[in-house]
Amino acid sequence: MPLHHAPTADFQFLLKEWLGLDAHYEKLGISDFDSDLANEIISQGAKFALDVVAPLNREGDEEGCKLENGQVTTPKGFADAYQEYVANGWNAMLGSAEYDGQDLPYTMAVPVHEMLNAANLSWRLTTMLTESATLAVTKHASKALKDKYLAKLISGEWTGTMNLTEPHAGTDLSLLSTKAQPQDDGSFKVTGNKIFITGGDHDWSSNVIHLVLARLPDAPKGVKGISLFLVPKFLPDASNEPGEANSLSVGSIEHKMGIKASPTCVMNFDGATGWLVGEENQGLACMFTMMNDARFQVGLQGLGAAEASYQGALTYARDRVQSRAPQGIQNPEGKADPIVFQPDVARMLLTQKSLIEGCRALSLFYAKFMDIEKHTEGEAKQNAENVLQYLTPICKAFMTDMGLETTNIGVQVYGGHGFIREWGMEQLVRDVRIAMLYEGTNGIQALDLIGRKLTRDGGKMMESTYAAFSELVNDIEDGESKALAQGLLDDWRASSADCLGMDPTTAASAACDFLNYSAYSLIGVLWYSMADKAQRSDNAVLAASKVKTRDFYMQRILPRRDAHKVAYKAGPDSTLAISGDEFDYL
Repeated sequence: MPLHHAPTADFQFLLKEWLGLDAHYEKLGISDFDSDLANEIISQGAKFALDVVAPLNREGDEEGCKLENGQVTTPKGFADAYQEYVANGWNAMLGSAEYDGQDLPYTMAVPVHEMLNAANLSWRLTTMLTESATLAVTKHASKALKDKYLAKLISGEWTGTMNLTEPHAGTDLSLLSTKAQPQDDGSFKVTGNKIFITGGDHDWSSNVIHLVLARLPDAPKGVKGISLFLVPKFLPDASNEPGEANSLSVGSIEHKMGIKASPTCVMNFDGATGWLVGEENQGLACMFTMMNDARFQVGLQGLGAAEASYQGALTYARDRVQSRAPQGIQNPEGKADPIVFQPDVARMLLTQKSLIEGCRALSLFYAKFMDIEKHTEGEAKQNAENVLQYLTPICKAFMTDMGLETTNIGVQVYGGHGFIREWGMEQLVRDVRIAMLYEGTNGIQALDLIGRKLTRDGGKMMESTYAAFSELVNDIEDGESKALAQGLLDDWRASSADCLGMDPTTAASAACDFLNYSAYSLIGVLWYSMADKAQRSDNAVLAASKVKTRDFYMQRILPRRDAHKVAYKAGPDSTLAISGDEFDYL
């Protein structure tokens, strides 16, 4: 199985030269951080991903997780790798300094997260959910809960989960039935069943902190009657160490298509003691803090798996010798040429490369606005929040769709060997497939984009996003590239504005195609911006690569945008034309 080597040169170019990291930090008043520190973190993160996490990937997939006597164990080496992760401070990167976190900018942390996803998606999942849980507690919990739990979560001594889904209630949380009964001491007794709980139990940490959606006795019906509760596996004692076991248990662990080394649990809460996070009946708003963070992180899972597949495919294509290249002999000393010189193989590799590097730029652009939202106030903060809200469903859906496409391409480059487990390429396909489903399916993300983020908002978030991308276009020095990028951006803005008048049925029919049209358009703008900046880089190889990959994207990938535009403008009639028995062949 190919081991992941982090694309550090690309990270460094994007952060320092393309995003202008030093000026970005200075503008935010955090100039004690700089690009040199970012490079060091990226370098050390790459080493940890390669040396510690990546070697566990294949074995973890083979071994899987086990549930015995009510306790979940993860594959050999996983818990030890986590202890090293925690000891080296990686879990604390984004945590509040008030609770012993490092308060690093997101632009420093996101590259490390991509690397970990590329190295071992199953292993990364538990740390990812802990970070999201930490964010929800930080933003919404009382000071008493923060003082008791935050330092432990930030350090990684304790891990966190997100408990939303029930057997009968997935996307439609209005059907949620888990109950929370108030107690005289201010706590609550939580009773119900949750499914698909990542890291619901494991052998990594001494305590697991569950964030659970439940209903109070007199709560309003529907999503307006949901509250959020913090429910620990072990109740902290007077010394804030794990004490009495709480009334919860693991019913089973799921047997899955992929991410087999990640413990996905069915959780049973039987009058478990918990505490309210945020206000009563405001649980969904609190949980969305966690979910939106997790949705972006899931997008990074698609990006990480794609990068791992590309690296494996490129290595194989350079090593595999078959036939002669149609453009002429490339390996005169051998009986055949490496398949990397076959135009169709080059097409596959460039499809991977152009999509991956475009999505990486999108992820770091997103991270830049996460920094702005965190470190500013007033209009700047609201504008950054608008951009993040608008881009979240695009990042989650498009980057995970891209992950499946590119990992499938990786298998294809290997030919028959790609279908054999020992090469590791088929595992990447199996592992990344879940990313299109959890944290809201990609269809739900598309509905969220065109419904909540565009139509219901009246275009305000879209206009903030347009302004953010306009800054990139204005910075392009090459006149032709600048004009082409502006044309892409203006077409996207006008087409988005046309959707504002859509009725709900038409919008629902258009949603997926509109999201993909938006993604290809905005990534096209990013490519014009990156390639223009690269031409002034000291790295001549990278500069040439960016320009050539941009050209491939524009000629071979961007035309997909036009097909999606035609499709979403076609209206809902054909999607509603077949119903009932017409789906059958009988």
